[in-house]
Amino acid sequence: MRIEIFTDGACSGNPGKGGYGIVMKVPEKNYEKRYSKGFRHTTNNRMELLAVITALEKLKSTEHDIHIYTDSKYVSDAINQKWIYGWIKKGFKNVKNPDLWKRLIPLLKAHKITFHWVKGHAGHPENEICDRLAVEAAQSSDLEIDAYFERPTDEGLF
Repeated sequence: MRIEIFTDGACSGNPGKGGYGIVMKVPEKNYEKRYSKGFRHTTNNRMELLAVITALEKLKSTEHDIHIYTDSKYVSDAINQKWIYGWIKKGFKNVKNPDLWKRLIPLLKAHKITFHWVKGHAGHPENEICDRLAVEAAQSSDLEIDAYFERPTDEGLF
């Protein structure tokens, strides 16, 4: 069975308030689910990456063909251009968002995934839905903390 996953991230300011949007479809069963979440202080790239991770973590089986559609060159190129393998070899030295890349790796190994890049804000129906979900999530009053990115500092403790 083929599962199609469409993702997008958004950020108001970068860093700033952010969110992600996900549309997951099983075309042969005419089945669709949507997800989104907002964070009070994060980056656009973190939201793009977290959308992919969250969608893969929601899958209940590793036996399906997964097709991920993202408008993030950051995410699609890291996989399709195989940058991630060099990052792994170097222990993610000087790589942004190592916590998320490390979270993604076992998911990449567990599933049969093909990444597709789509041009953002170009009328792709599912990408437009994901963008709207991500922006709405970032603007909501129920924002979560991106714990890795928004770490407390030692300032003011002494």
